[in-house]
Amino acid sequence: MRRTLPAAFVALFISLNGCAKDYSLAPPADSELITVTVKVPEELEAETMQVMYRSTLCTFTDHTASGQPYKRDGYQRTDIQPVRQGQSDLYKARLSIDGGGACQWRLSNVIFGVAYGNATRFGESVTYGAGGGVVVIFDHNNSPRGGADIEVDGDLTIKKDYYPWLSEAFLGGYRKQISLAGEGNIYLSYQASQARQVYFEPVLHSEFLVSSIGPKVKKKGSYATFNYPDGSVEDVARATPDFRRLQAVRLAAESKK
Repeated sequence: MRRTLPAAFVALFISLNGCAKDYSLAPPADSELITVTVKVPEELEAETMQVMYRSTLCTFTDHTASGQPYKRDGYQRTDIQPVRQGQSDLYKARLSIDGGGACQWRLSNVIFGVAYGNATRFGESVTYGAGGGVVVIFDHNNSPRGGADIEVDGDLTIKKDYYPWLSEAFLGGYRKQISLAGEGNIYLSYQASQARQVYFEPVLHSEFLVSSIGPKVKKKGSYATFNYPDGSVEDVARATPDFRRLQAVRLAAESKK
């Protein structure tokens, strides 16, 4: 499903050109494609891909923090639902590098990932939190999630471990969420300007659930309590589980089998 530009953004275009133009995407039939493939674990589902295009022709005026005007590339986002390949666990989407149209749009970045589709399996009031996301940048602009942490040459293959994390928070309103605890930030971020194939395989270790209970009162020394799958408990100021500890717990358990 394609999303339209914000009204304020369209107004900027109109003010620059004196009349409205067609700023829609129109990829040519012979556009070179980038294929994004996600291998989705049984318990999870593929999220809708947020695809960003940019244009150096259809610019608009923005302002610095001090109020100074400057030109920015136009941008256009379209949402694409990856398609399941038969009865397999592979989901694919093909992205046109050339976005076409009067603005000559070019593919800039894509945000995608996996999530728990049915969070209530962990409890009636449980909602999905975060984790399991990927950002791939194809040009030299930041994505809506910021810049890239890793730069790669050629095609991109990502295979990462994840653990279910059930968190209970009280400060700022009660929340009980199931998230995907992995290495690094909520979103893994890559720059892959030469990639034509992007493959993401999240490996979910569903039997190694970590849980946490946040502090109920905001005061010095009041920390979150993390309960790890081996029965160990940790009270720390850290906001997320210790990924290395989770890896060590799993590897120790697997070595005993």
